[in-house]
Amino acid sequence: MEWLAETRMSYDTVAEDYATFVRDALGKQPYPLAALRLFAEQVDGPVADLGCGPGQVTAHLNELGVAAYGIDLSPGMIEVARRDNPRLRFEVGSMTDPLPTASLAGIVAWQSLIHLPDELLPAVLENFRQALRPDGLLQLLFHVGDETRLKTQGYGGHPMNVQVHRRPRERMTAWLRDAGFTVEAELLLDPETPAPQAILTARSRQ
Repeated sequence: MEWLAETRMSYDTVAEDYATFVRDALGKQPYPLAALRLFAEQVDGPVADLGCGPGQVTAHLNELGVAAYGIDLSPGMIEVARRDNPRLRFEVGSMTDPLPTASLAGIVAWQSLIHLPDELLPAVLENFRQALRPDGLLQLLFHVGDETRLKTQGYGGHPMNVQVHRRPRERMTAWLRDAGFTVEAELLLDPETPAPQAILTARSRQ
């Protein structure tokens, strides 16, 4: 798939600068931090951080007592994540590939569905549900809107070639329900700005 190869190459290119950009960002975001804390309090078992990037969310979950590991499409991102978090587990992989059935208590996918084409997203969410144990938790963070734009330049001014999809909350919620999830919480971030985001937390209905 061409989009997959372009996404991998783009994030390999910006990995170092992206890691610098996000390294301290999470600590300055009280609402996302609160959402992660609530997620951590409800899971009992292994958690996969899919599209983990340089591993800042994976590391924070571990600080909260969660047995979290990271998976990312970009080998460059995984190299940075392993360097910055040598005691944690990180793997190269694609969320389009199924994970072992009922192997996880939770999945976090923060800003990692934004490059997936619409036609693939329902199947990916179904893969997530199958990978979760009964009553497993899924938490998504994504851009809110109804448009797609081509990102040609990224962190540090490096060239990129990725599609960035903004999606309505209602569409994401419908996809989750169709995939076998019950949405338990929704948090809209920066609703009065041109670039709002949303966090959805859902539980598998297995």
